[in-house]
Amino acid sequence: MAATANPHKLMEIAAILGSAVELLPRPADLGEVVEDGETLESNARLKAVSVCEHTGQAAVADDTGLEVTALGGLPGVKSARYAGEHAEDADNRRKLLAELEDAADRSARFRTVAVVAFPDGRELLAEGTRTGIIAVAPRGRGGFGYDPVFVPDGGGGRTFAEMPPDEKNAVSHRGRAFRALAAQLGR
Repeated sequence: MAATANPHKLMEIAAILGSAVELLPRPADLGEVVEDGETLESNARLKAVSVCEHTGQAAVADDTGLEVTALGGLPGVKSARYAGEHAEDADNRRKLLAELEDAADRSARFRTVAVVAFPDGRELLAEGTRTGIIAVAPRGRGGFGYDPVFVPDGGGGRTFAEMPPDEKNAVSHRGRAFRALAAQLGR
């Protein structure tokens, strides 16, 4: 069972895992899970446990943060709400780029923590990171979130949004986290 309500993230996770795991969509009657944890791990756990308790089935969730060196690790755990509680992806990117306008150091990393919660109380956890830099302007039409401004190391100078999905998933933080999780599941 997938804990995410984000259709882009669900498609990405399903593509990464392929046939290794059957992902069922998050139950529509669950409602919003409040992500008030102070770490990526605690938010991922909140979501996975909530869905598991609601459905009685194993549930997988993740939380991802963009950690920018010049901003002391911000936006971090608040990445999805960086420009405000109801901000859209473009709002978050605009705020980030404005704050980095005069920054000499544009290094950053994406970090994903993925958790599987089982009905018997067991949990599995995996983490994936990807280092890179923040571009001076958005580029590309793919991906979501900060993908148009994140240039991963070893990506040929392209943003995640300029990469085909299979290439992005092969090198991304989320890809690394979910492949590590699948390995723990023996898949």
